[in-house]
Amino acid sequence: MRAVMNPLYEQMKTSVFERMSALALEHGAVNLGQGFPDFGWPDEILDAATRALKDGSNQYPPSRGLIPLRKAIADHYNRHFDQQLAPDQLCVTSGATEALGAGILATVRPRDEVIIFTPAYDSYAPMIRRAGGTPVEVALQPPEWHIDHEALQQAVTRKTCAILFNNPHNPSGRLFDASDLEALASVAREHDLIVISDEVWEHVVLDGRTFTPLATLPGMAERTIKIGSAGKIFSLTGWKVGWMAASPELANVVARAHQFLTFSTAPNLQAAVAFGLSEGDAWVQPMRERFQRSRDRMTEGLRQAGYSVLDAASTYFLCVDLKASGIPLEDEAFAIAAVERAGIAVVPLSAFAETNPPKHLVRLCFGKKDETIDAGVAAMAKAKELLA
Repeated sequence: MRAVMNPLYEQMKTSVFERMSALALEHGAVNLGQGFPDFGWPDEILDAATRALKDGSNQYPPSRGLIPLRKAIADHYNRHFDQQLAPDQLCVTSGATEALGAGILATVRPRDEVIIFTPAYDSYAPMIRRAGGTPVEVALQPPEWHIDHEALQQAVTRKTCAILFNNPHNPSGRLFDASDLEALASVAREHDLIVISDEVWEHVVLDGRTFTPLATLPGMAERTIKIGSAGKIFSLTGWKVGWMAASPELANVVARAHQFLTFSTAPNLQAAVAFGLSEGDAWVQPMRERFQRSRDRMTEGLRQAGYSVLDAASTYFLCVDLKASGIPLEDEAFAIAAVERAGIAVVPLSAFAETNPPKHLVRLCFGKKDETIDAGVAAMAKAKELLA
């Protein structure tokens, strides 16, 4: 007898990150594909987690999160972005991906449509489908990656319930400007849409740039579900501590979806994140400067090796244009050949879209130590010699 399983998952491919990381391990390659840093976390926050583990509670915390953490998140956003948030507008989750899942499950009804901008983080479309909805892609065009207001308007139908937005943007490294934000906000206001705004990279902005939360635009606070991440702020991606922030009416519904996903998150990690958000403002700028130096080191090395590198203003990712670099292969073929023959793992951007994906771009993570970047650049130079 063959068990009948959910076809959404039965037919789903293994994620591109897992595939490329497995190939990197198999071939002993430098892994610049998977997006986590190997530097940046403050020792003080680790010490706070250790103290909370030994001296604090290790039982279930409140489902919506420890009150000191929710207060610290609200205070952090009030302080950094002049948002007037209160603890009852927040729900702590086991990572930002769970916050996204809860936000989607709380928003999307069967047969609804949700607009996503591609290239898009790969959890968006499966979670929309799991909620019974249909993802509708609006393509961002390289190298500028601007939001096309007309294309966005045309994507809206009577079935559209929400827009899922990512700023700063993974995988492009784009930080959307005021005109992009207003193009999105105007459509959301006109059609009375909710926006799930994935803002996990809000503090990883480079070159002195500033980030604007979508909810701060006129008429957007009441329709925006913001997603945040301690893992990105403190370079502690394995902690899986995230949150969502919204108006009380939206937050209450998202919290109900969350309670039947993970229910709660490790209390010692919540306590440590509360400490970091309250005491760690001085850590943010040095973190940005360190990521900026790493970006510049990788960009310079790749360009010296003959690669065309797109500008990256945020996150810890940059993109290489294979076609402009004189490499005739599509991104998937290049990624496989590079890891097998040159010892370097990258991520093909075609994995971030389902409809007419770009096939000439690959993503690299620059959130690495200098020696890892240098080894990766050397391997990319070898790949260009072999494959151009």
